[in-house]
Amino acid sequence: MSVFQDRKEELEKHEFMMGTHRGRLAVTLDLLTEAMVLVGQHSVYCRSQRKPGQPAMDIRLINQSLGQAKELIQHVMEEMRAERERQRAQ
Repeated sequence: MSVFQDRKEELEKHEFMMGTHRGRLAVTLDLLTEAMVLVGQHSVYCRSQRKPGQPAMDIRLINQSLGQAKELIQHVMEEMRAERERQRAQ
């Protein structure tokens, strides 16, 4: 199922509040956060053989990539907000 169908209500709410682009980015952040929670839960059971106190390397890399994706999206959203404020100030 398409994200536009599966998350229709959430998209509509955020797009109305924030505009189309920022609203979709906000929903994307929510999806990434949900994925990070699932990876975190999985990491409890999937432990490293070399470092028993830590998740397996693939789980750590997935979590790192998701965190970096969130960071990039947050930066884009902040830049969009700053640009909008600059345009209003002119």
